[in-house]
Amino acid sequence: MVSLLISHISHLECPQCRRKHSPDTLATYCICGSPLFVIYDLIGVQEDLARDEFPSDMNSMWRYSQLLPVRSPSCVVSLGEGWTPLLLSRRLGKHIGLRMLRIKDEAQNPTMSFKDRGLSAAISRHLELGAKTFALPSAGNAAVSACAYAAAAGLKAHIFMPDDTPEPFFEQCEMYGAITTRVKGTISEAGKVMRDKNEDWTDLSTTKEPYRVEGKKTLGFEICEQMGWSVPDAIVCPTGGGTAIIGIWKAFDELESVGLIGPERPRMYAAQSGGCAPIVHAIEKGIDEIEDWVNGETEALGLRVPSPFASRLILSAIRNSNGGAVAVAEQEIRPTRKTAARLEGLDFCPEAAVGICGLRNLIESGRIDYDEDVVLINTGSGARYTNLK
Repeated sequence: MVSLLISHISHLECPQCRRKHSPDTLATYCICGSPLFVIYDLIGVQEDLARDEFPSDMNSMWRYSQLLPVRSPSCVVSLGEGWTPLLLSRRLGKHIGLRMLRIKDEAQNPTMSFKDRGLSAAISRHLELGAKTFALPSAGNAAVSACAYAAAAGLKAHIFMPDDTPEPFFEQCEMYGAITTRVKGTISEAGKVMRDKNEDWTDLSTTKEPYRVEGKKTLGFEICEQMGWSVPDAIVCPTGGGTAIIGIWKAFDELESVGLIGPERPRMYAAQSGGCAPIVHAIEKGIDEIEDWVNGETEALGLRVPSPFASRLILSAIRNSNGGAVAVAEQEIRPTRKTAARLEGLDFCPEAAVGICGLRNLIESGRIDYDEDVVLINTGSGARYTNLK
């Protein structure tokens, strides 16, 4: 547990219709259909920071507790998530034609993926609000993370995963004591089966509750702090449900509001497999809603999200940053994983390999220049993808 905690949470607000909601009741999403954002008393945060910076001796995402939603230290469920290294890549960057590439290595989180950030924040806050049981549809990594944090909190977890998810994901969820259900199809079908059961549990589905985004936004906080409170020219993020892009973009606005960064913003790029690329399709067509992707198939299982719920927020973050979205050929994923591992000594997951391929495509097409400072999110380890190697 975290011994020092000061949250300046104020209320929940819909970024679409601006309707305000109480932060002290279990919340899902707005009646207009949009995800909800947590809003903070930023003047209070500024006053805190005027006395001291974020605690440098707290090597987890909870160093940013002023801008996280949990009030009571006793409710923080932490396994040491966050404050992952921002690694300077010389060999991989040179290989793909980039002078300055940094890798945010999320494989070093407790359950080996960036899902730990969102699930730590969400389970902590819902525990504080009285939740006892959680349910989650997942492609794999989020399931393992949710089960680990539920176990650490002494709570129950029900997990719904596609039946073609690699067996180690099921095994690890069950090791943590979760009840797992195998569903034929994608994460969308898994979510439908979960909702049809309609049991008395707290739904942790991506962006269908307000707090996973809050944990994921700490990626943006850390990137800025590790770069001396500045921002890179571009961030490339493998994207399925879009929580990371939404969260990182929210983080920049909050950091500017409390005076830690200026108005500069990086261009945000979503990388997807050509086998399931609904965000790329929406950006290319110039539409405001992401259309369902039919028969989405990719071995980057975390990117097999045919219909992201927070479509407007994802597209808004990408467009407001002057960024974009890029699709990569499915057959490039495996050789890219191998090449990147041999160049950097990191076990990239298939999703991160999509990010690397996407970055290379962006460089080759001239959308990212050789001299730019770019951060690539390695979303997790490849260790559990045993049947894909």
